[in-house]
Amino acid sequence: MSIILTGGAGFIGSCLLRSLNDAGRQDIIVVDHIASTEKWRNLSNKHYEEYVSRDEFLARLPELSGKIPAVIHMGACSSTTERDFDFLYKNNLEFSQALWKFCAAEQISFLYASSAATYGGGELGFDDEMDIAELHPLNAYGYSKQLFDLWTQKQTEKPAQHCGFKFFNVYGPNEYFKGSMASVVFHSFYKIMETGEMGLFKSYREGYADGQQLRDFVYVKDICKVVLFMLDHPEISGLFNLGTGIARSFYDLCSSTFRAMGREARISFVDMPEILRPKYQYYTQAKMSKLKAVGYQEPFYTLEAGVTDYVQNYLMKDYLIW
Repeated sequence: MSIILTGGAGFIGSCLLRSLNDAGRQDIIVVDHIASTEKWRNLSNKHYEEYVSRDEFLARLPELSGKIPAVIHMGACSSTTERDFDFLYKNNLEFSQALWKFCAAEQISFLYASSAATYGGGELGFDDEMDIAELHPLNAYGYSKQLFDLWTQKQTEKPAQHCGFKFFNVYGPNEYFKGSMASVVFHSFYKIMETGEMGLFKSYREGYADGQQLRDFVYVKDICKVVLFMLDHPEISGLFNLGTGIARSFYDLCSSTFRAMGREARISFVDMPEILRPKYQYYTQAKMSKLKAVGYQEPFYTLEAGVTDYVQNYLMKDYLIW
């Protein structure tokens, strides 16, 4: 009985593969689209049963009937600047729908990645118990995730367990290949090593000083703990926020990176590209009471502790793979 892990060579997916290995599981089918990227490195120190290309996987699903206890679906295009909506629709919605239907027919667990991007500008708050039909994402990526969340609500045939996770601003090891979509911690470390300083966006909204835009930054190791908790509790279903419940500024994040590197902070403020200004979020903070109510009580990494672990044990060790 093998677990299917889509996006298993990606950032969060490969960290989940590490966590599954550490929990004693190697019977895992990894699905991804590595192609000519360096994502293969995220698999190189892990154990799994088989790697299957994303483009070939759905055709193979029927032969896996009766052999799978759970699907962990982390695979998606997560670029907030992706302009090809047809691609997002096919990759983020239709692929997810096919996996949901398989899990419903098999009556097995389906754990999947939603996104805090579905909350849009945050005018309605960040409450995972609200009516999600009222949300208006700011970009095509967020909208593609919203479409799937809405679609699941309309289904009469559901997997035995179905858990969606609205990930907030995730950072941590194994994100090295993500380019512009990597976390600010990663970019800060790289820039500090290169120039000794870091530039943060100026603010264009009253009430927010430069660099004081706020995010709910969550360490990837906490993400893994929550997903494995749900895997161990098949009686729990629902759509859950996955952040820390505490908003912190980019300035705090950058300052923590300097401290973890043993350097004095040198932070400047740069113009935000005009294309980003109308759609830029100035505040995110996950409401976490729903997750706690189903029994998850583990403490989350503080910003300082998470950044220190990431910087000192991974980035400063030649981008060590977790």
